[in-house]
Amino acid sequence: MNNYLPKIIGGTINFTSYFSSRFAAKLAIDLFSMPKKGKIQPEESEYLKSATQDHVLFESLSIKTYNWKGDKETILLAHGWESNSFRWMDLIESLRPLNYNIIALDAPAHGASGGKLFNALLYAECIKMVVEKFNVHTIVGHSVGGMASVFFQHKYQIKSIEKLVLLGAPADFIGVFSRYENMMGYNKRVSKALENQVLKKYNHLPEYFSPANFSKEIQAKGLIIHDKKDRIIPYKDGLKFKQNYANSEFIATKGFGHGLKSEKVYQHILDFLND
Repeated sequence: MNNYLPKIIGGTINFTSYFSSRFAAKLAIDLFSMPKKGKIQPEESEYLKSATQDHVLFESLSIKTYNWKGDKETILLAHGWESNSFRWMDLIESLRPLNYNIIALDAPAHGASGGKLFNALLYAECIKMVVEKFNVHTIVGHSVGGMASVFFQHKYQIKSIEKLVLLGAPADFIGVFSRYENMMGYNKRVSKALENQVLKKYNHLPEYFSPANFSKEIQAKGLIIHDKKDRIIPYKDGLKFKQNYANSEFIATKGFGHGLKSEKVYQHILDFLND
């Protein structure tokens, strides 16, 4: 039944579009922006208690932060969709002995942060608040956390950011959007209305928001890691970053999937940080 549910919901929104394409687009955007998972589980909470916990405010939105303190440069960890800061446990335990100052944040509507809706542009603004509060030197972003990190640095060009690690990051917002539309089976009326909603709210059509293109204007040294068997964000997205992000190193892995949770991946990150 779960395999058919997106098409059933998509069909209902398609039907709604014949009466009001604007309302149908609002339903589709809200569905796209509302994570179903990512809240902190009890066993995850126990580990996160090892950090100093705080929050930053973006407008009225409370964003949870975790700090494993160290004397070296500050590294910010930005998780992806339907996740939270606990996903970084293994990497954090690799970084702590090296005395880095480690920050992780829960994205809007994820973990212990506030809000019900999420998108990469909102996430980018929250990342900015955390970067400024903790004087971040390096950002490690997984999936949409990588996308949001590029959006942030492209927009603000914060000089303290010297290194950027992108793990399985989407190269284009339009690609993420298209995969969502295909999964739901939206008709052309809904698709067009979605484009108009994005244009109205952000003054650009979806295809403008391309992290791969934005990376051309980022001076921070980059490390891009993408798995050839990534079933969530296609490997070709990693290759787009490789083509566009001039000041970067590209590493292709095989067998670690989208999560890229591997000692080998963590060693690549440690080598990059120590370079």
